[in-house]
Amino acid sequence: MLPMSCILLMSLLCSFLPQIKAFSNLTLPHQHPYPEAVVHELHQKINVSFSRRELLSKDQGACLTGNPVDDCWRCDPNWSANRQKLAECGIGFGRAAMGGKGGQIYIVTDSSDNDPANPVPGTLRHAVIQDEPLWIIFSSSMTINLRHELIFNSYKTVDGRGANVQITGHGCITLQYISNVIIHNIHVHHCRPSGNTNIRASPTHVGFRGISDGDGISIFGSRNIWIDHCSLSYCTDGLIDAIMGSTAITISNNHFGHHDEVMLLGHNDKYTPDRGMQVTIAFNHFGEGLVQRMPRCRLGYIHVVNNDFTQWEMYAIGGSANPTINSQGNRYTAPSDANAKEVTKRVDTDDKEWSGWNWRTEGDIMVNGAFFVPSGVGMSAQYAEASSVQPKSVEQINQLTMYSGVFGDPRDNGDIYPGFNGGGTTTGANSKGYNGNGGSSNDDGDFFGMIFKGTSSQAAPLVPYSSIVFVSTFLSLLIIFNLDIITNYDILLSLL
Repeated sequence: MLPMSCILLMSLLCSFLPQIKAFSNLTLPHQHPYPEAVVHELHQKINVSFSRRELLSKDQGACLTGNPVDDCWRCDPNWSANRQKLAECGIGFGRAAMGGKGGQIYIVTDSSDNDPANPVPGTLRHAVIQDEPLWIIFSSSMTINLRHELIFNSYKTVDGRGANVQITGHGCITLQYISNVIIHNIHVHHCRPSGNTNIRASPTHVGFRGISDGDGISIFGSRNIWIDHCSLSYCTDGLIDAIMGSTAITISNNHFGHHDEVMLLGHNDKYTPDRGMQVTIAFNHFGEGLVQRMPRCRLGYIHVVNNDFTQWEMYAIGGSANPTINSQGNRYTAPSDANAKEVTKRVDTDDKEWSGWNWRTEGDIMVNGAFFVPSGVGMSAQYAEASSVQPKSVEQINQLTMYSGVFGDPRDNGDIYPGFNGGGTTTGANSKGYNGNGGSSNDDGDFFGMIFKGTSSQAAPLVPYSSIVFVSTFLSLLIIFNLDIITNYDILLSLL
């Protein structure tokens, strides 16, 4: 007969089984153990915003769009006096990104970037490397032509509201081994590779950087990142890339245009920490001149919700290495090319392998012959656990994405940088070594050449307190169990 302490331990362990199962599936200490709960929360916020808009009169609800991010702050006529309210408006997996909330306002007055190793006070580079939280705004409209990568420190908000801010040039934005960054209402375009130089990453550290890829925004080993209401186009590599164990990311209300490989999520097919990647892609407009990767995913959980895809040349959503893709309430408008009607692409994988991948479509609007090929439990009722979205009408999709990109930009009127000669690539299936099978000859890039070791912003990620409590409790119970077995074994031997 089992001792009473063993019975008690088994009962306690059974009560912890859901947490044990969730914890065992965690690849990163800061990923969410129940991604479907985040999906449900986002849908609830959308439903609340639409309900509020419908309940109020036309005059009272004139500022309301049904978009929960915009409705959170834009209805305040004095929003500029309370800019940090924006940090309370996050959604999805990156909803906890604080940015510079609680920190001082830093006003960028100087658009120059003459010495990346010794940035001048008043410049954007000087602002983003500081150790303390900062809410960064701009004294006027400006174009910042970067000499090299703009390397951020943690707890920063770049808030371009009220000005026309353009970031272009060499390297562009790098978020590496940091957390809690909000980038809002800026243009990022014509970004080119740079490097092999010294760049300051904090007030106390300057280090040598290898050659960058020329991404618009590169997210590398970082978490709690929110990119909202930006306009991105014409970069050498990706417009937004997230790799190397990055997670807790929301990409919302942006406008993407004139680019080949739009968005990469995941380093490579064998980099297992990216199993913990969780990304929300919501209310974006994928516009003119796009070819592929909206996004191209690996390993993680990607929620694509209420976006407007108005153009692609090859495919919209691609993936390899068994990512979970949850597509809900989007509008997919296929190109005229009869061979490019499919929304989805499994990259370099045969159907015997990808048939078990969990790719699902729910409530999506398919236009001009577009079709989404689901797989795995995405084809069955088992996926209902992640379901709460209702099919959206065309009017609702228009409403949710009507202000995508930088406020004031034209939504559908083509190239907003006519005559710009700052470099970058043009679109086209052969613009980056396309080899005809959905991948590219240099798919993964020289990511390790970018690593900037020893910076003050390279702190190890913090383990959530709840996880520490759970692990401590579990280990304590395990110790009690072992002691009880030893004690009873000794008693049994004494009786022999």
